[in-house]
Amino acid sequence: MELAHSLLLNEEAYSQLGEVQKAEFIFDWLRYLEKLLVATSRSDVREKQKTLVEQLLSLLNSSPGPPTRKLLAKNLALLYSIGDTFSVYETIDKCNDLIRSKDDSPSYLPTKLAAVVCLGSLYKKLGRILGNTFTDTVGNILKAMKSAESQGRYEIMLSLQNILNGLGAAAIPCHRDVYKAARSCLTDRSMAVRCAAAKCLLELQNEAVFMWSTDLDSVATLCFKSFEGSNYDVRISVSKLLGTVLAKAIISKHPGTAASRQSIRRVSLEEVLELLGTGFLRGSSGFLRASGDMLKGTSSVSRDVRVGVTQAYVVFISTLGGAWLEKNFAAFLSHILSLVSQSHPKATQTQIDAVCSRRCVSFILRATVGGLLGEKAQIAAAKDICQAIWKLKKIMDAVMSDGNLETRLGSADVAASQHMLVCALQELGNLIHSLGTTAAPLLQDSSAGILDNVISVTLHPSISVRLAAAWCLHCIAVALPSYLTPLLDRCLERLTVLKSSPEAVTGFSFAVAALLGAVKHCPLGIPHGKGKIIMALAEDLLCSAAQNSRLSAQRTQAGWLLIAALMTLGPAFVSHHLARVLLLWKCVFPVSPKDLETEKSRGDSFTWQVTLEGRAGALCAIKSFVAHCGDLLTEEVIQHLLPPLPCTVDLLTQLSSILKTYGSPLKTPSVVYRQRLYELLILLSPETYEGNLSVILRELAADLTAPDIQVAASAFLLPPLCHQDDLLILSPLLQETDHRFIEEQLLLGSGIACGSLEYDPYSIYEKDVEGDSVPKPLPPMLSVTSSAVKLFGVVCAHVGEAQRLLVLEQLLDSVKHTKGARQQVVQLHVVSSVSSFLKYVAGSKGHLGPEEVRRPVLALVMGALESPSPLLRCAAAEAWARLAQVVDDGAFTAALAQVSFDKLKSARDAVTRTGHSLALGSLHRYLGGISSQHLNSCVGILYTLSQDSTSPDVQTWALHSLSLIIDSAGPLYYTHAEPTLSLIMMLLLNVPSTHAEVHQSLGRCLNALITTLGPELQGNSTSVSTLRSSCLLGCAVMQDNPDCLVQAQAISCLQQLHMFAPRHVNLSSLVSCLCVNLCSPYLLLRRAVLACLCQLVQREAAEVSEHAVMLAKNSREELTLDANIREVGLEGALLTLLDKETDQKLCHDIKETLNHMLTSMAVDKLSFWLKLCKDVLAASADFASVTCVDTMQEEEGDKGDDASVLTNRNDGRPHPFTNPRWATRVFAAECVCRIINQCENGHSAHFDVALAQEMKKKDSRNDFLVLHLADLIRMAFMAATDHSDQLRLSGLETLLVVIRRFAAIPEPEFPGHVILEQYQANVGAALRPAFTSETPPDVTAKACQVCSAWIASGVVSDLNDIRRVHQLLVASLTKIQVGKEALSHLYNESASTMEILAVLKAWAEVYIIAVERHKNHRQSLKTPACSEESVGNGSISPDGLLDLVHADLGTLSRLWLAALQDFALLTLPSEFASQLPVEGGAFYTAETSENAKLHYYNSWALILHATALWLTSTGFVVADPDEGAPNLSRPVTPTSMCQGSSSGPTVKSPEDVYTERFHLILGISVKFLCSLRSDATMESITACLHALQALLDVPWPRSKIGSDQDLGIELLNVLHRVILTRESPSIQLASLEVVRQIICAAQEHVKEKRRSAEVDDGAAEKETLPEFGEGKDTGGLVPGKSLVFATLELCVCILVRQLPGLNPKLTGSPGVKAAKPQMLSEDGSRLVSAALVILSELPAVCSPEGSISILPTILYLTIGVLRETAVKLPGGQLSSTVAASLQALKGILSSPMARAEKSHTAWTDLLRSALTTILDCWDPDGTHQELDEVSLLTAITVFILSTSPEVTTIPCLQKRCIEKFKATLEIKDPMVQIKTYQLLLSIFQYPNPAVSYPYIYSLVSSIVEKLQEINRRKPEDTAELQIFQEGIKVLEALVAVAEEQHRSQLVACLLPILISFVLDEHALGSATSIMRNLHDFALQNLMQIGPQYSSVFKSVMASSPALKARLEAAIKGNQETVKVKTPTSKHTKNSGKSSSIQLKTNFL
Repeated sequence: MELAHSLLLNEEAYSQLGEVQKAEFIFDWLRYLEKLLVATSRSDVREKQKTLVEQLLSLLNSSPGPPTRKLLAKNLALLYSIGDTFSVYETIDKCNDLIRSKDDSPSYLPTKLAAVVCLGSLYKKLGRILGNTFTDTVGNILKAMKSAESQGRYEIMLSLQNILNGLGAAAIPCHRDVYKAARSCLTDRSMAVRCAAAKCLLELQNEAVFMWSTDLDSVATLCFKSFEGSNYDVRISVSKLLGTVLAKAIISKHPGTAASRQSIRRVSLEEVLELLGTGFLRGSSGFLRASGDMLKGTSSVSRDVRVGVTQAYVVFISTLGGAWLEKNFAAFLSHILSLVSQSHPKATQTQIDAVCSRRCVSFILRATVGGLLGEKAQIAAAKDICQAIWKLKKIMDAVMSDGNLETRLGSADVAASQHMLVCALQELGNLIHSLGTTAAPLLQDSSAGILDNVISVTLHPSISVRLAAAWCLHCIAVALPSYLTPLLDRCLERLTVLKSSPEAVTGFSFAVAALLGAVKHCPLGIPHGKGKIIMALAEDLLCSAAQNSRLSAQRTQAGWLLIAALMTLGPAFVSHHLARVLLLWKCVFPVSPKDLETEKSRGDSFTWQVTLEGRAGALCAIKSFVAHCGDLLTEEVIQHLLPPLPCTVDLLTQLSSILKTYGSPLKTPSVVYRQRLYELLILLSPETYEGNLSVILRELAADLTAPDIQVAASAFLLPPLCHQDDLLILSPLLQETDHRFIEEQLLLGSGIACGSLEYDPYSIYEKDVEGDSVPKPLPPMLSVTSSAVKLFGVVCAHVGEAQRLLVLEQLLDSVKHTKGARQQVVQLHVVSSVSSFLKYVAGSKGHLGPEEVRRPVLALVMGALESPSPLLRCAAAEAWARLAQVVDDGAFTAALAQVSFDKLKSARDAVTRTGHSLALGSLHRYLGGISSQHLNSCVGILYTLSQDSTSPDVQTWALHSLSLIIDSAGPLYYTHAEPTLSLIMMLLLNVPSTHAEVHQSLGRCLNALITTLGPELQGNSTSVSTLRSSCLLGCAVMQDNPDCLVQAQAISCLQQLHMFAPRHVNLSSLVSCLCVNLCSPYLLLRRAVLACLCQLVQREAAEVSEHAVMLAKNSREELTLDANIREVGLEGALLTLLDKETDQKLCHDIKETLNHMLTSMAVDKLSFWLKLCKDVLAASADFASVTCVDTMQEEEGDKGDDASVLTNRNDGRPHPFTNPRWATRVFAAECVCRIINQCENGHSAHFDVALAQEMKKKDSRNDFLVLHLADLIRMAFMAATDHSDQLRLSGLETLLVVIRRFAAIPEPEFPGHVILEQYQANVGAALRPAFTSETPPDVTAKACQVCSAWIASGVVSDLNDIRRVHQLLVASLTKIQVGKEALSHLYNESASTMEILAVLKAWAEVYIIAVERHKNHRQSLKTPACSEESVGNGSISPDGLLDLVHADLGTLSRLWLAALQDFALLTLPSEFASQLPVEGGAFYTAETSENAKLHYYNSWALILHATALWLTSTGFVVADPDEGAPNLSRPVTPTSMCQGSSSGPTVKSPEDVYTERFHLILGISVKFLCSLRSDATMESITACLHALQALLDVPWPRSKIGSDQDLGIELLNVLHRVILTRESPSIQLASLEVVRQIICAAQEHVKEKRRSAEVDDGAAEKETLPEFGEGKDTGGLVPGKSLVFATLELCVCILVRQLPGLNPKLTGSPGVKAAKPQMLSEDGSRLVSAALVILSELPAVCSPEGSISILPTILYLTIGVLRETAVKLPGGQLSSTVAASLQALKGILSSPMARAEKSHTAWTDLLRSALTTILDCWDPDGTHQELDEVSLLTAITVFILSTSPEVTTIPCLQKRCIEKFKATLEIKDPMVQIKTYQLLLSIFQYPNPAVSYPYIYSLVSSIVEKLQEINRRKPEDTAELQIFQEGIKVLEALVAVAEEQHRSQLVACLLPILISFVLDEHALGSATSIMRNLHDFALQNLMQIGPQYSSVFKSVMASSPALKARLEAAIKGNQETVKVKTPTSKHTKNSGKSSSIQLKTNFL
């Protein structure tokens, strides 16, 4: 293929190829040429132009296929437009000659067509340059058209379209001729030609004025004619033409030039609508030439014309646009409604016609009002519709009030207005439904009176109107949940009052049922009590039905309808009424068959009607119960359900005889009864009606073959039985389109009505499948057949085999014995049932039975495979394969396949060939690769069939079947891949584009092939690259196909290719193709585009986005997008599309795509994304003028006024988004939150003002989130104050995210303030509306969360400012105090639970923060430095917030405790259900407990923490929280817990109350922590642990835990589990803190017991004291019973996880090995330190024996930490873990147990071992010491100083210790030396000489030497200075310690060293700073020593005059300074002491 990539055709390579390759080669060359010509310079093109033209023209004669000729023509035109144009006339002549040629042979046809296409292309590109040649050309082409066949006519029409396009106004001379030609083609028998003609005329009307002026009528008539017998594509094209022409007629500004001053009449809107109306009502039968039967009024308009005209209406209005519709809506509405009024009886002649016409009218309204108008205009439109309803109702009332009954009911007016009313009500419902809560102002507007109008129409005499009104109420309730309960009450009240009016009974019962159906769409629900009222009313209606015969039918229906609708509310509502429902169910049917017999003999036609109505209703109610309350279907309930079932079946068998007796009035009721029974049986499992299976089967068989079924409704019976993929090949009508709603009626065929609500009122409460449209049940005759087919499948599979055989043979006979049209109907039903049976058996893995059963099945299916109905063939092929699947026998499958092979070889008719080819494909689909031999024969036969160009149908089916085989064969197919691909390519290049269905099947094959090859396609071998380039070429051919569905196939093929071989797909051309089709009118194409985009942006979002923008900038005409990519990028275009799109799947894909783009690009294109979101949110209806308040203006203005936030701005720029819907705005708000989250993972500057500004200065392209804070706040504010509740929730969520992320960011310009502070007015203004009384609870709950977050964030420091938001919470608190009973009755009780808990949780959060700040403040006051500043800056004192909360704390604590008690009850396991209070808890009712649980789960944790803090603050000493606070409606103190209501309230002691509270908090915490669910939030776990911490902070609870050991162990085990399952360091730290507190509690308990024992046994001997603490006398610790053991487990877990080296199992040796020490992370260090603190506390909990057993472990771990983490740090610091382990060591060593007599010796041994271990840490040869010496020395020092002397004074240890000190002193590192001196100092000063003297003896001499050395060298830097100072301090200490006789020698050593450093005044002037410091230090010390040891001092001075002289000089020189520095020597003495003491505490 690479050879094809050159400017000139490589003829040499071309000539060597075979036929198929030649075509591919040419196509590839032409594709390349098209790109190359644009890129090549003009001169190069001109150079080769001649050759190129010749080559291209020579291709004309090589009979090019359709795609090739299109490309060829494009290239020719391109070549001339770039190169010279002088030879273009020759080319045109040549083409004209080819067209004139007389050769009519089929082989010459492609050449002629290519010439036609070339002409079109040349004129389109070169236009007026071609001068006047066009008249000849057009004449020639038109002449050729007369003799052309359909393909020719098709190409000629398109070519003419191109010519007109190119020439524009210049083509006026031939407009009429073209018009004439196109007229004839518009009614051509080929559909493709009609489409082409419509396109041509659409092009023509741009310039041809006559089309929309003088000839307007005839154009319209012509279009109506064209709709007759049309397909979907024709309807789309022609309706576009008609709509555009009519719109043009209205908006055209007629040119006033002299030439066109013919008397062009201006067409008015009325005339145009009249024209369209005529088409809708009379079809295409002209205006005057009405045929005879038209006058008689018998013929009805064909449905396809009506549907076509309907689409034209929509195009007409869309072309005029939304603004026009807004102005002219009233006129338009009255016209549209008049289409179904009585003045045109044609449209509503029969029920069937009426239903279809109503559908069309609804569609027009939905597509225009719903699609074109913004929310404001929609509200206005709704008012207009309401007005229309009101007018129609007035007319109705006038008729109804007419006294004369005869005229009243017979009046045609009732019928007249009914259809108009139905359409108006349905559209009103849809409108309000789509507006959602933004429709609130509309319903509040009393002048519109929407609710009154709709409710008043509920009494209309026509049942359809009553149903439509009910449905409208349903929509209102779903859109505005706050209206649900009031509407329900109102309807129930009317129903009760007007019980005696039949219309009212049915009308209002419909309304109630519809409203109950709305409950499941409203999460807030309805009050639980409504169920009781409805049930009572239903019972009343059923009981009173018999009282009045005029009302009995209506009351019966109404009663059962209410019960059935009640069932949809689910188990919680139904369980209370179940018994009564079951009783009613039992009573409705006779008890025994005998009763049924007696019944039959009684009664008349009317009573039977009522009886059947009642029984059908009962069946429906039970069906609804089974469907919606599955949880209640226990064994017991099923036993109650069963008894009436046999009777229902008996009645079924009797129906036919009853019908005979009482005649036709019973016909419909009996059909309805059948249908209801079948539907119920389908839902029940067959076991429940085992006894009746055979009877039911007989009835079903009779039903399916009954003689009175006339219509073959294949279109609704078969699709469920066919495979989804196969349906697409059958008929485009089955595909999903935007016009599905009206196209459906064409699908069903003429005799069948579309579904409509009046066929089955019971469907009004069912959840509808397709979103918001009205439920559309089919007529009973059809639905009963469809239910029978379904049930047959189930029953037939469960009866005995003999009977199964019998029934199947019976069905086979009935098909054979009927004749003509009846036979088709029976065959359809029978085949459907058998298919259903096979599907059921295959699905349930059952068996067919003996071989005899196969025969009838096979015969039936075989017959159907050759039926003329394509749908039936499709279902039969599916059944054929299912049969093979069920029999599951290779030989049988092979035989089936062989049958198909034989048929395909012999048969010549298309029907057999299509049926059997699909059968082969299906066999493969269900049985996978059958065998390779079969595969070969299948593929061979299908190849042959797919090349049968005489029948496109056969090609389509064969190719579809081939695609199934490719899919199922998988890797087995590799051998066939190449031949298949070349077959596909050949067909793609040669099948005429008029056969779109063949191309679609080819696309499916290509797709299957790409999937099968899969990742292989990435390979580089020649064979693979040939395959790959063929695939790409195939995609290119399909992309150029005019059919949209083929283009969709191309896109999905490219999507697959991009997945498997991304490098080889050209992204830019793919993206441009996607962008162009983004707004295609074809739903399936748009879906393909988005599915592809969604995949592309996951991998390369940025590239896709760039390509789209590039394309938009470069293209001139191709992008006729509604989406404006140029300005708002692809992302903006997708948002616009999301706003317009109604298809659920598409919207989901758009959102996915945008989310992927946002994730990968939002951080880099921050401004762009934020602007998009802002534009969408700002374009909302009411807030186009909201801006955030400027801080400056806020400060100058009135500070207290939040309303000043709304300041206006009107800038004139046009808005990129016009009136986006609320759903789009919600999505934009969610995007804002996502962007913030994305930035969290990005650069830190996103949340740092100073850094962001600095980086922005460096490079203006840098962009950071914090710089957009004002916009974020503004967007959140706009969303939070919108009319739409969902948007308010999103806005508040956004605000919450903003507060949480930005609260802590400081404002660099105002130090001490944060950046959010300036927006407090906005936050206040955004929150205030959420607390008004009419706000729904979910919004208020969210707002509470934001309030508490705002207060807790600490942004606002001024109390007055906090009060604004605090006030909102106070108001809420007052509101909820009345308890659960008095809250809003609009919603379910669980909604008020949600609100109460949200308020309590918000208060809890505020209280927790207030306490925390108070605590921090107290701590900061302890450190004296900070206190002045913190109070100084005028902020509130931290107690301010606490004081604010304190006012309400009494109430709050009571409510918190009540809430916790509720939560505790609700989380009890189900076996305690009987013990729960009957009436519910404080804040929930018993009935709604399930729903309430969720709200408790969301809020308990913070409430728990707050309660614990409150209990802590009172120290458990408040007598009763009820005092001084107003009582709750029910006193809920935890005292009422678990008491039987019988016993009077006993008064409890405070101790009991505390105990209960303590156990409540502890119990909730432990239950939660011990079974952490994976979805438990971090917040809950942390809050729970903090609550435990707070609890254990006070003595009383500690004593409880201390005294109850099991409780402590339980808690420890739970905490251990938390630590194991949760990795978060903060949670682990919090857990360790609780562990520490538990150990402290235990210690306190042990101490207390020891103390009291000592007090008691004061006189007794010490020996007899019992042992307290764990381990008693034996020292044994029992796992599971021991607190200490549990603690050890937990600490080991923490330590080993951080330091695996501590685990002997891991290191492989129990000894301490010197591994390389490591630094832990900060979190890790904290955890280890906390664990060590706990370890060091443990000995105190044990008895002496116990302490001995745990000591080795504790020491091992502590020293292990020391060893593992003793890293050398700069400056001799100790790492935090080392410090902790030293601290712990000190704690352990100084434990009283070490001295206790019982444990003393054991401890001493163990401590010595520990010391040895530490000494062993040193490297034996001392060369490279890994561990830090200072840390180890400090540890030794701790041992020396903290243990009893006998531990360290044994010679071997002492010697080693001294050696270590010696060695360390030799180390050169000054920091080490300094630290060593400091440690020695503390040892030397140890009071016990036994310890300190050996060290002094061994080490002093080396210290003195060191000092003398420094003295000789004179110190050079500060480090040496410090060493010297420390050394001197050591010597001084020695002097102090030494005995009298040795002291003089020491002083004599010390003095010369000190004096050598003093300088006289001269030297002092020139000395370095170090020397000067030394001088000061030495002098100071001398002044101290002199007076202390005066005698020694004097004698030294005397013996050395030099020293004396030096000292005197220095003193003189320093006299002044000394005076200043040391006024008294006493002072200096102290300072020395204090410093050494400080050192001691510092380190040890």
